[in-house]
Amino acid sequence: MENSQTKQTLRVHSIESFGTHDGPGIRMVVFLQGCKLKCQYCHNPDTLDTQGGKDYAIDDLVKRAVNMKPYFGKDGGVTVSGGEPMLQATELITFFKKLKDEGIHTNIDTNGRILNHPAIELLDNYADLVMLDIKSMTEEGYQRITGQKNKETTFNFAQHREASGKKMWLRYVLIPEVTGTTEQLHALGDYFKDYKTIERIEILPYHTLGVHKWEALGWDYELKDARENTQEELEEAESILRQYFAEVKTN
Repeated sequence: MENSQTKQTLRVHSIESFGTHDGPGIRMVVFLQGCKLKCQYCHNPDTLDTQGGKDYAIDDLVKRAVNMKPYFGKDGGVTVSGGEPMLQATELITFFKKLKDEGIHTNIDTNGRILNHPAIELLDNYADLVMLDIKSMTEEGYQRITGQKNKETTFNFAQHREASGKKMWLRYVLIPEVTGTTEQLHALGDYFKDYKTIERIEILPYHTLGVHKWEALGWDYELKDARENTQEELEEAESILRQYFAEVKTN
């Protein structure tokens, strides 16, 4: 029985109608508001504030997704991104349940820090796919990038998803000299090489597209001296990760 206390709204930052980089096929991407991390390279820092955004009725979002079904084809569907979607896991159970009743594929793009009871129910019963963001393979790197401790939360999340036997993609932002080192790439591959649920890993080249948003918020962008990847670095990263993963894609 559905908990009468469950909100019938989601706190949303923005919606993209025809996303092609947030899961398989053409997707409606719902960017949720709020995140407890403050990643140095975040290109949507305006999504971090949990008090920001706007409430959308879940039924209205479902209706919007149903109207888009002809564009989804056999591969597309709905992706929730952020911010950090798992902060609203309870409400997402309601949302995803309704989407699945309509035969719509569901996907979550998450940093993997939250694995409470609602998150587990959402993952195990309603999320067709999870895209898990791996920030760093070292604790020092994780703290530097996210501003928070305990990289193991992400790996515990990955282990839970693997044990469930349900599909997962990994995503990894490639910052030259920071996350893009040969050592970190091999460590990433070695850690996940025996996972059966990982369909692909996506390399996300580092870029500075969000810098102006940081400046608009009056925040200091600490990676301002970091450079973008060279083509050679991207090709080398792909070459290393192909030793461990069935599919490697640079977004």
